[in-house]
This record gives sequence, structure tokens and C-alpha cells, in this order.
Amino acid sequence: MRKQPLDVNEYYHIYNRGVEKRKVFLSNRDYNRFLTSMKEFNQIDPIHSLYRHSQQERKQDVGVGHLRMEKLVEIICYCLNPNHFHLILKQSTEHGISEYMKRLGGGYTNYFNYHYKRSGVLFQGKFKSIRIRTNAHLLYLSAYVNKNYFIHGYGDDFDWPYSSFLDYTGKRNGGICDTGVILNEFKNKNEYREFIKENSLYMKEKKEREKYLLE
Repeated sequence: MRKQPLDVNEYYHIYNRGVEKRKVFLSNRDYNRFLTSMKEFNQIDPIHSLYRHSQQERKQDVGVGHLRMEKLVEIICYCLNPNHFHLILKQSTEHGISEYMKRLGGGYTNYFNYHYKRSGVLFQGKFKSIRIRTNAHLLYLSAYVNKNYFIHGYGDDFDWPYSSFLDYTGKRNGGICDTGVILNEFKNKNEYREFIKENSLYMKEKKEREKYLLE
């Protein structure tokens, strides 16, 4: 049980990494499978199997106007790195984040273990959560999550496809994130891009300094 319950309509920084710091994404297919899970598991009614769910979606009569079920969470930002991930989520329903993360972690672990012929846990225990209490903190964390691959040294002059950064800069509409919460605080996407650039560079330099002091 969590010491502090997660509250409806509040924002949280959610993260986890592979057990023993192992890589949890080994190929583009792995990243894309996790992203598909992020979209499809985000509804109150359980779907049990991504394959069966996709088959049912294809059978829906488009003329009927098939509607999405009520969401468990609102996904604000995300970044998937080789051995860990970061999310910013707003809890939309009671216990929404816990249910969402249980489906996401369990479903992906089952896929990964089957595909790579392994068994046992994949992630390092239960996901970690930090409540975001101020608007300034939310904006700062959005830069941290959107450019997390850069801060950790996975990329520099290219756009990491497994982050929501491309959605925030208008290069893509992945259909996963609600970008309005963050972008409405800026004049335009270019202003936000500069905000991310300045803050992510500071975070990267800070991380490198801390690593140097520990060596």
C-alpha cells in the first residue's frame, strides 16, 4: 500500500526502471509496443489483450461513431529510455494511475518475457510517484521529461522518437498526450521550445557535474 494515496485531478511524475538497471527496450518494436499499450490501456473498462482489442476495433462500424471509453489518466508528457521511463500523468478517476500502471507494467512484462524467452519481474518494484504541487514545477518537469533522453546522454542533435517532445514542437501528433496543459502557458510552440532547450541544457550539465563529483 502507498503511504500517500494518489488524488483525482492532481498531477504526478511517474517513473520506473528495469530491474538491476537492465535495458527494458531492446528494439524499435519494444518501444512501439509500450507506446501502443500507453494508448490502449488508458480506459476504465479492461481490455485484457491488445491483440483481441485491436481486432475488435477493426470490426467496429465506422458509421456508428465508435467512442473511446472514459480515461483512467490524462497523459501530459512521456519519455522512454533504454532502461527506464518517465511519465507525467493527471489522475482522472479514483485509483486511475495505479490501475493504469498495473496494466502497463504487467502487459509489457508479459510481452517482453514471451518475446525474449525469459521469466520474472522486468521493472524495479512498484512505480515511483511524486505529486506535482505547483504550476512552475509542472512546467519544469515537462522539460525534464520531454528531453530526458538528452539529459541522460542518449541523443543530442536529433529528435528522439520515443518522447513526447515531437508532439510539443508540432512535428508529430502521436495521439497520446494532452499538450494543451503545458503549451497554454506559452505564447507559442517556439517559446516553449526555447524553454525546453534552456532548462534541459542546465539539467544535463548539472547531472554531469554531480556524476563527476561522485567519481
